[in-house]
Amino acid sequence: MDGLLINTEDLYTLVTNEVLAEYGKGPLLWDVKIQLQGLPGHQAAQKILDHFQLPLTLEEFDEKVLALQNIKWPTCSFLPGALDLIRYLHSKNVPIALCTSSTKFKFEGKTGHLKKGFNLFDIIITGDDSRIPHGRGKPFPDIWQLGLKELNSKFSTNIQPEECLIFEDGLPGVAAAKSAGAYVVWVPHPDAYEVLGDTKAVLDGNGEVLSSLTHLDKAKFGL
Repeated sequence: MDGLLINTEDLYTLVTNEVLAEYGKGPLLWDVKIQLQGLPGHQAAQKILDHFQLPLTLEEFDEKVLALQNIKWPTCSFLPGALDLIRYLHSKNVPIALCTSSTKFKFEGKTGHLKKGFNLFDIIITGDDSRIPHGRGKPFPDIWQLGLKELNSKFSTNIQPEECLIFEDGLPGVAAAKSAGAYVVWVPHPDAYEVLGDTKAVLDGNGEVLSSLTHLDKAKFGL
C-alpha cells in the first residue's frame, strides 16, 4: 500500500525529518529509507533510532511521529495508475488482496478518505493481524501467504502462489513476495533507483521493475 498505491512513503519521510530536525539530526536519505520500506512500524522506527542515535525510547519516538502522521494522513492520495488498476482488476473479477505492514489503526487513517478504491479489495490484511506470528512481518512471506489463503477461502478456489502477481515498492516487500513464490511487480520510488543496486539480481528471474503502475502490461498476464 504505502509507496505503491498511495503516496504515504513521502509523508513518512516528511514526518521523520521533522522529528530528526528537533534533535539536529537528518535528513533521512534513501540509503537508509530503502531499508525501512515495508517493514512493520516498530522495526522501521528502531532502525531510525539506531542509525541517527536519537535520545528517545521507541515509545517516545512513536508518540511524536504518530501525532504528526495523524495530521498528514488525510492529505494522502493515490499514486499514478493505482486507482485505475484496482478498478480494472475488480471489474474483471480478478481476486485481489491488500497485504500491508501498516496496523489497522494506521490503515484506516490513511484510507478513510479513499474508500472508492480500497473498498474494491476482496481481502485486506494489516500488519497487526493476530494470525501473523510475532516477528514474521515483511521480509517474511507470512502476510502474503495469509492473503492468498483468505482469497482461496472466500472464492472457494485453489490459487497457487506461482499463479499470483504481488506488487511491491520496497526491498523488504520484494523479498517477502519472492519468498511467497509469486511473480513480483516491483515499482520503486523514483528517488530510490540510485541505491537499489542490481534489480535483476534481486528479482532473480521472477519479476520485473516498473517506473509506474501506469506501465503495467496487462495483456502479458492475461488480464
